[in-house]
Amino acid sequence: MTDKNLEQALDILKDRGIRITPQRKVILEYLVTQHNHPSVEQIFNGIKDGSVGLGIATVYNTLQILVAQKLVIELSNGDDGKMRYDYFGIPHYHAICLNCGKITDIFTELTFHEAEHEAEQKSGYLIESTHVETHGYCPECQIKLGLTKINK
Repeated sequence: MTDKNLEQALDILKDRGIRITPQRKVILEYLVTQHNHPSVEQIFNGIKDGSVGLGIATVYNTLQILVAQKLVIELSNGDDGKMRYDYFGIPHYHAICLNCGKITDIFTELTFHEAEHEAEQKSGYLIESTHVETHGYCPECQIKLGLTKINK
């Protein structure tokens, strides 16, 4: 599935007149295949040993292009204060741990399109994107902190 996702993302960029450089391709490929919501530094360190000449500024600039094209989203991580990046070709929600900052992808049948349509109808806004985050405690931190789920 990741090869198909990468090809679709590259096609979107080509259709929008954005040149596909080897550096852009390797950064996008990294994001499509990783689910760890990496920072700029983690992306750079994860791919710098490849054959593509790559600097940290190139990673940052490429991420800004991918964010502007809505293929990648930025996530704020309160744990270390660094911005995290996530391939968003398949829209999904995020659960973020309040203790350790871990970010987990949540894929669901709920659609962003329906939520955007309803928001447009109720607000009059022209909705450009939707991003949902839930905050709580991951299973590991629940154990570490001795937390139990309270029935609501």
